[in-house]
Amino acid sequence: MTKNFNAWPEQWPKNLNYPDKPIHYFLETTAERVPSRIAIHFGGMVLTYGELKILVDRFATALAKLGVEKGERFAIHLPNMPQFAIAYYAVLKIGAVFTPLSPLLSPREVTHQLNDSGAKTLLSMDLLFPGIESIISETKVKRVISTSIGDCYNALIAPLKPIGKLPVPNTLDMAELIQTNEANPPEVEIDIYKDLAHLAYTGGTTGVSKGVMLTHKNVTSNTLQFGCWFNGAQLKTVDDTVELIYPEGVDPIKDRPVARDMETALVVVPWFHAMGTVGYLNNMISGGTTMVVFPRFDPQEYIDAVKKFSATVLGGAPQLYVPLINMPGFEDYDLSGVKLISSGAAPLPMTILDAMKKSFTSSVVIEAYGLTECAMGAVCNPPIQGKAKAGSVGLPVFDTECKVVDAATGKDLAPGEEGEICIKGPQVMLGYWNRPEATAEVLKDGWLYTGDIGHEDEDGFFFITDRKKDLILYKGYNVYPREIEEVLFAHPAVEMCGVVGKPDEKVGELPVAFVQLKAGQQATADELIDYVNTKVAAYKKLRQVNFTELIPVSPAGKVLKRELRDQL
Repeated sequence: MTKNFNAWPEQWPKNLNYPDKPIHYFLETTAERVPSRIAIHFGGMVLTYGELKILVDRFATALAKLGVEKGERFAIHLPNMPQFAIAYYAVLKIGAVFTPLSPLLSPREVTHQLNDSGAKTLLSMDLLFPGIESIISETKVKRVISTSIGDCYNALIAPLKPIGKLPVPNTLDMAELIQTNEANPPEVEIDIYKDLAHLAYTGGTTGVSKGVMLTHKNVTSNTLQFGCWFNGAQLKTVDDTVELIYPEGVDPIKDRPVARDMETALVVVPWFHAMGTVGYLNNMISGGTTMVVFPRFDPQEYIDAVKKFSATVLGGAPQLYVPLINMPGFEDYDLSGVKLISSGAAPLPMTILDAMKKSFTSSVVIEAYGLTECAMGAVCNPPIQGKAKAGSVGLPVFDTECKVVDAATGKDLAPGEEGEICIKGPQVMLGYWNRPEATAEVLKDGWLYTGDIGHEDEDGFFFITDRKKDLILYKGYNVYPREIEEVLFAHPAVEMCGVVGKPDEKVGELPVAFVQLKAGQQATADELIDYVNTKVAAYKKLRQVNFTELIPVSPAGKVLKRELRDQL
C-alpha cells in the first residue's frame, strides 16, 4: 500500500533521519545545550537541566553500586514528581529496564506486574508503599527504595509546604543514595535495536495484564516522531549532536507551533502512562521544554498555572479539559499565550472540542491516537491552524503507515470502509513479554493489529469509531471489562456477566455490569459492587449493576456487548 500524503503539512519532511542513540541521550544533550534552562517546576522546587543531569548521574552511580544490572527490570511506583524523572533516566543509563507501576493499582494487580516482570528493585513513595508492603514477600523484589514529596522542600519553606517525610522502615532512602554518591555512573553499552528500555503493562481482552517490550529504538523513534511533528524539523547528526534542520526561509520560532528550548508545558499526564512517559517526559526533555509538573489534577490550580508560568503547551486526556471548560468564569481567563493543545488517550467529544476552540482562540487544538504497543502514538492531526479535521485523530506521523482491514478476513479496505486499524513503524513493540502466542495474534508481517475499529478518509485522515470495541475509557485510563468480569465470575451467585461503559460527560465512561444470577442464588447490586471494588484499582471500580434473566450471546458464545450498551 502507498501512504497518502494528500494532506501532509507543507515543508514538513516525509521521513526523519533518526540518530542511533539511547533514550538518556535526550537529557544529556539538552543539559549540554542549555544547562541553565529550567527543566522542572514542582510545587516551588526548581531544577535546571544541568542540575537534573547531575542528580540522574548520582542516582545511576548508586544503583550500579547496589548491583542493579543491565537488563534487570526496575519498577517505579510513583506519581509525577522530580524523583520519577531522575530514576527513569538513571535506570536507562545503566542499561536496566523501566517498568511503571501505577499508584492506582490494587495490591493484587501490583503483585501480578512485579512477578510477571521479575523486577528485583522497586522505587516507591512513603505515602504509597504501606499499601503494597504486605505483598512484597510474594514477589521477586530484593530491594525497595523509598522517597517522599517532602524531600523536594527544605526546612525554610516547611511552613508554606507542610508536607512531612514519613519513615519507611527496611527500605533504602533515595535522597541519601543521591547525596552519598558522586556523579560517576559506569559506561554501559546499549544496543538500541535489541535492548529493552520499557516493559510497560497494558490490560488485555483476556483480563491478563501483558508486558509490552519496547526497545530504546522504539521509544527514541516515537519521541522524535512527535517532537518533529510539532516543530516541523528534519534531524541531522553532527559530531554526536542532533541538530534541527529547517527549510530555507523558515523561522523556527515564528513559523512553527513550538520551538526548541523555548516552550513551557503544564504536565499533569501521569508519567507511568505511555502517553506520559513518551509525550510528556521524553518529548519535553528532548525539546528543552520547561515542565511545570503536577502529581494530581486540580482544575483551579491548573488554570492558574497557565498565567503564573506563561504556559505555551497543554496536553492530556479529554477529561482534563471537561472540568476546565465547565469552570465558572473560564471564559474570562487570558489564555492567549497557549500555542498548542493536544488531546489523546480517548476520543474528544465534539462539544468539548468546539468549546476549547472558542476559549483557546490563539491555540492549535489537535487530537492524536496511539497505544502502548507502539510506544505511545502513531497518528496525529497537523499542528497547524485550519489543517486539523474535527473528529479525526489525524495522519500517520513520520515513517508510520496505517491501514484498515476487514476484522474477519484481514482484507485491506478502501477509504471510508470501517475495519480494524493496523500500524507499521519504528515505534511498534517487539512483542509481549513471555507471551509468544499473544504476540503472534497482534504482530503479523510487520503490522500491529490494534483491535481498534475505524476508517481512513480520502485525504489520509483516520477516524476511530470504537476503542477496542469493548474498552472502557474512564478519565483517560483504560478499563478492560474482562478483568472486572473475571472478578465477578468468582462470586458464587454469578452465572454470567458482561461489563460495558456507560457514557458520562464528566469522566468519559463508567464501568457498568450486567449480571445473570445462578438458579436459586441471590445477591444485591451493592453486594456485587463491593465484592468487585475491593479487588480492583479505583479507576476500574463498578458504578452500577443491572440484573438480567439472560445475558445475550452470539452463536460462538461471545457476550454481545453492543446489545448491553444499547440497553444503557
